[in-house]
Amino acid sequence: LGLRTLTIIDWAVRTINAERAASGEPPLDMPTLPMNDAPTYSLLKRCETTAVFQLESRGMKDLIKRLQPDTFEDIIALVALFRPGPLQSGMVDDFIDRKHGRIGGGIDYLHPDLKPVLFPTYGVILYQEQVMQIAQVLAGYTLGGADLLRRAMGKKKAEEMAQQRQIFRDGAAKKGIDQRKADEVFDLMEKFAGYGFNKSHAAAYSLLAYHTAWVKVHHPAAFYAANMTVEMDDTDKLRSLMNDAKSFGVAFEPPDVNAGDYGFDPVGERRVRWGLGAIKGTGQGAIEAIVAAR
Repeated sequence: LGLRTLTIIDWAVRTINAERAASGEPPLDMPTLPMNDAPTYSLLKRCETTAVFQLESRGMKDLIKRLQPDTFEDIIALVALFRPGPLQSGMVDDFIDRKHGRIGGGIDYLHPDLKPVLFPTYGVILYQEQVMQIAQVLAGYTLGGADLLRRAMGKKKAEEMAQQRQIFRDGAAKKGIDQRKADEVFDLMEKFAGYGFNKSHAAAYSLLAYHTAWVKVHHPAAFYAANMTVEMDDTDKLRSLMNDAKSFGVAFEPPDVNAGDYGFDPVGERRVRWGLGAIKGTGQGAIEAIVAAR
């Protein structure tokens, strides 16, 4: 699913690094980007996420507008929340209200020991990994045992759940937690396990989303040139990208047989030259021959 985006980022970074090399700057290394870049989060909060991996649909833009992400953890939560279960269950509304401090009495972490586990998600059990961590922290489960619990909650088999509830109660009792509190936490885990998303999956998607947004805000010409080269055969997509680029302050130069290439080229920070390959009736071989002869 992310291969096209990886190609776009790779093409954009090659262009950026060629410019950096020409001006004696060190190359851009995407894995070392700071994860707290203010302009990137500002872009997200303005919902200017067209062509940003996983964050460009109309529904996702609406969720971003309401949630207003300002940390990488918030982007991970966006990816995990944008699914039918959380959206229909009221979980999304609860998460947003908690993030913005719109609930009375502060955030309830169920038990003081669970604050480190639930703090990143404002007390909401959002990820499968949190279900496993709660079992570890409150009931002394091993990691393997916690994974079995996660699987049992996903399958919702009554007999298996009854066994797990007793294991949870017994483990909690050894840590001085009474049965009423143990059952309360177990019931919540069981309720949210149906909606729980795999955090490592969401984090991988979110990293790609963050990298895409970072390139868009800091190197817009390279970003749009790479995107439009990938979408060169789809005129509707090209039109959509061009309109978004113009609203983002990027201008376009017409195709130039004396200077252009097969793909779209950035010429300056906010100018893109139209790719010769996007002209109907041209072929890659013919254009490469023109470029070679030139």
